[in-house]
Amino acid sequence: MKRSAIRELAFRLIYSLEIQKPEDLKEQVELYLECNEVEENEAKEYIKDAIFGIKQNINEIQGLIEKNLKADWKLDRISKIDLSLLKLAIYEIKYKNIPYKVAINEGLELAKKYGEESSKNFVNGILASVVKEME
Repeated sequence: MKRSAIRELAFRLIYSLEIQKPEDLKEQVELYLECNEVEENEAKEYIKDAIFGIKQNINEIQGLIEKNLKADWKLDRISKIDLSLLKLAIYEIKYKNIPYKVAINEGLELAKKYGEESSKNFVNGILASVVKEME
């Protein structure tokens, strides 16, 4: 399974968790892997790492998103799809040392596929600001 496909599975789970807010995160992740027939160890490890890594660093990740929003915007105004994409891309850039160009490009491809018409530009703008701030 290619990294892009694995990343898409991770994004879909992040989005699902964003909507559901389950009590038992570990159980939800295992159920998702089973239902989506994710059998490769690399894929399982990447998805688990992304989910639990985002959870562990959520305050910092959300802080970076909030800091780079327009003055009159708040997190709850962002679509769940865009928010999920931002969380994944920021986690990859900040904590997994994935080159920011790769993380942003992959995020934009997912935004085109799953988001609204404005999602691509919105996600790109926030991620570009975050990267600039981190440099």
